Amino acid sequence: MKSVLKFVLGIAVLLAVIFMFFHSQHNNLEQDTLKHWLSASNDQRVAAVKVAVAGEGDIDLIVQCVNKIASLPDSGEMDVTTAIVLCHTGNIVKENI
Repeated sequence: MKSVLKFVLGIAVLLAVIFMFFHSQHNNLEQDTLKHWLSASNDQRVAAVKVAVAGEGDIDLIVQCVNKIASLPDSGEMDVTTAIVLCHTGNIVKENI
């Protein structure tokens, strides 16, 4: 009886660790699509932009730009990193004009 309880408890802990691992891997907003961008908190958005542009540029401006892109119709399947890079590149071009 005691060994069966240990076995069941071990399997439960193993499943919990596997679930937490896969759940933590999915929380990277910069690897997701824009349909998840709109449901993310502002802190998650800022963190995703900082990771994608390595902290360079006006982070708040890039977040606002990606917000506008995400609010466009049929933009939900676009990758977040693509939108961030597009906004960051536009920001660099704007600064150099």
